[in-house]
Amino acid sequence: MITNKLTLESSIRRVMHSLYFIGIAGTAMASVAVALSKRGHSVSGSDTAFYPPMSDYLAEHSIPCFNGYNPDNLLKSKPDIIVVGNAVSRGNPELEIALNKHMNLASMPEIVSRELIGKNRSVVITGTHGKTSTTALTAWIYEYGGLQPGFLVGGIAENFNSGCRVSGRKEGGYFITEGDEYDTAYFDKRSKFLHYRPDIAVINNIEFDHADIFSSLDDIVKSFRQFITLIPSNGVLLVNGHDTIAQEISEKAFCPVERFGFSEDFEWSAADLTVTGTGTSFTLALNGKPQGMVHIDQFGKHNVLNTVAAIAAASHAGIPFRVVADGVRFFKRPKRRMEVVGEFNNNITLIDDFAHHPTAIRATLESLRQRYPKRRIIACFEPRSNTSTRNIFQKDLETSFSDADIIVIGKVHRPERYAEQERLNTAELCSAITSSGKKAFVSEKNSTGYPEDIVQFIQDNIRKNDLVILLSNGSFNGLKKLLTKSFLKKS
Repeated sequence: MITNKLTLESSIRRVMHSLYFIGIAGTAMASVAVALSKRGHSVSGSDTAFYPPMSDYLAEHSIPCFNGYNPDNLLKSKPDIIVVGNAVSRGNPELEIALNKHMNLASMPEIVSRELIGKNRSVVITGTHGKTSTTALTAWIYEYGGLQPGFLVGGIAENFNSGCRVSGRKEGGYFITEGDEYDTAYFDKRSKFLHYRPDIAVINNIEFDHADIFSSLDDIVKSFRQFITLIPSNGVLLVNGHDTIAQEISEKAFCPVERFGFSEDFEWSAADLTVTGTGTSFTLALNGKPQGMVHIDQFGKHNVLNTVAAIAAASHAGIPFRVVADGVRFFKRPKRRMEVVGEFNNNITLIDDFAHHPTAIRATLESLRQRYPKRRIIACFEPRSNTSTRNIFQKDLETSFSDADIIVIGKVHRPERYAEQERLNTAELCSAITSSGKKAFVSEKNSTGYPEDIVQFIQDNIRKNDLVILLSNGSFNGLKKLLTKSFLKKS
């Protein structure tokens, strides 16, 4: 009997020795792969879409990656566990050989839960918008407070130059996770955040998104309701008090609920907002009692809300307010969140941002306008996500660019996925924006040289002091690199 137990334990250790990630270039997949490699596991993987920052991140950490899916890659690697990305579906050559050979499959959230969260206290940041920034900020505050947290962020957290790491404490530590509502894997259609066992949970906001897996807002709300049931009675739920849906479903929680926002009636509130050239300052109050001033190197009310949520989460880990207020001053935004790509001749600035949902686009441009009130903004939008490529937000997008001066609309990514009447009509969107009095350009679906046509349009229209921002959750067909080459660098 003892021999069998030792054999089983040895087998478990052996199983975790070698992992192969199908879809390794995904933001979270790459981050988890690197973290597990640093922990001593042998890690490799494959994908078909390698582009910065994750391609650079994998290369920097010497993770062996195959470009393209080939069964031979998997058979030669002989992994103990195959981590299947949620973008991988039946028909993938590597997945098919893995199933035929009865190889061990696991989802990324399973691995995160087992290997990274483990017995740590779990902090999970959820919501349609702001997850990545809030998770990165929360992780940084915990780090600044000396707690050495583990974390998983849906991007590269600049303060750590990493998207994921293990907790620095063997027991009683914290792991902070970006809780994505997207599904787990082709064999597990539950939202990822249902794997993360929250002790401290944040819900920033709830809107319709991910139209490829959710048929309605009610479906998304159902997942969030399930998430709330996972919080233990000695945990806490921090919820955006201005979000009607989040507020409503929080009433069913079995744990204490604390609201955050701009109302003095909320448990956590921000008041006396002041915008300067260096960011935003506000007074933080807890249960109506001022705690002190907070200054962030960011603009826009959505970033203030993210900060208040992170501060509240930190307080429940016992970090004093004075430490938190000092720490947020040194926070650096994750890559692709208002990331300044470069400053060029004639004071032209190029910025890269992940915004692609109408609400996120509107908030991003509003904060950009606050930061640069006297500069022209050229906003380049790529309809790429599974929601933005459909016509669900056709009307919402028409009013999302009000803080931009010139709007550029790229091609719908992989339009063949939908019937024409279901796709976002970019020509119609461009026409509506033009009718509102703004200059707009659309890359026609039959045009050649994409996105070179966008580069040419920008070259023809750009002026001194202009600011160009890219809004996409993908590569925008390499537009960032093309624009960088087209602008003359400052001497």
